[in-house]
Amino acid sequence: MKKVMFLMAVAGMFAFAACNNTPAEETVIDTPAVEEMVEETPVDSMAAEAVEAVAEEAVEAVAE
Repeated sequence: MKKVMFLMAVAGMFAFAACNNTPAEETVIDTPAVEEMVEETPVDSMAAEAVEAVAEEAVEAVAE
């Protein structure tokens, strides 16, 4: 009799665990996407050339 009651209890646990098994509804948020504002700053031409030169040297070193 103890085995039967134990099996009924286990079956009951599975029965209650199966109840309300539907996933929750997802809420849709209708907010516009926020775009990042990037402010361009003038770049010194000498500094830009120096960066390009260093980048070219690095590419040449990797290519060798």
